[in-house]
Order: sequence, then C-alpha cells, then structure tokens
Amino acid sequence: MKKPVAKPPAGKRRKAAAAVPPPSEPTVPCATQNGAARPEQNGQPAEPAIVGDGRLPSSMMRSYALLTPDLKELYFKFYKATYGKTRLDLKTKEFIAIAAALALNCKGCLEGHLKKAKREGATAEEISEVIAVTLGVAAAAIVDRSDIANYHLGGLFEKPE
Repeated sequence: MKKPVAKPPAGKRRKAAAAVPPPSEPTVPCATQNGAARPEQNGQPAEPAIVGDGRLPSSMMRSYALLTPDLKELYFKFYKATYGKTRLDLKTKEFIAIAAALALNCKGCLEGHLKKAKREGATAEEISEVIAVTLGVAAAAIVDRSDIANYHLGGLFEKPE
C-alpha cells in the first residue's frame, strides 16, 4: 500500500516547472519513429510520436535541461578537453564513444558520434567492427554477472553439459 505524500504548507509550495510543452506547442517539429515530419491535424501540429517503449523521441527533449548553467559549463569544458590533442586520433575517440553510447544506451550520443565518426572518415566496415567488439564485451559482461550470481548463491546451478 502506498504511503500518502505529505504536502508542504501552503506558503512553502513551489511552482511546478513545465517539463514538456503541450502537444499543440512543440519546440521542434513532431517526428514519426522513422524521423519523418508528422502532418498537422485541423491546423494544429499532431501530437508527438511515441517510440515503441513509450518514450518521446530524443529530438523532442531539451538536452541538459536539468543541469544548472555552471554545471553545464563545467561538463562542456571536460568534454572538450577529452577531444583535445592527445595520443588518440579523433576517429579512434569516436569509435570509443560509439561503443560507450551503445553500452550505456544513449541514443542521442550514438547518433551524434556516428555522424562525427563519418566526418572523421570511418567506414561502414569499421563501424561494424566497433559494434561487434561492443557486442562481445556486452555478452561477456552478462556471462560474468551470471557466474558471479551463481557463485554467491552457493553454486545453485550446476554447469550445463
């Protein structure tokens, strides 16, 4: 049973911030799952498309919306520093970023770094190899976690033959 949520005293209530604009006032064009613009209905923009898992497409959201300006600035300084002149060339850094985006399930990151990798001269074959290596590490992580869980359960399951 849920506990009732205590409301702050009347004088202490904060105004609720509008997290997502109403469908009639989109900040960017509405898009379908394949990225095509959605048609207007009765002179009004159509409601935003919802992706298969119930989320709005990332193009409908404001990035960094919950960071304060000083934290956002600090993040961007760090991010730019990682792309400065180092021992790794930019294409290699993009391959690492693509793998990290895949592993961390960051759609916007993946799309951005795929575009950057393309600009740095990445080929479809190289991207395929990055995906394959990432897939291999992800599969190994699943095996590792299941082995650890089984060990901590006292060898609950025997090794399959």
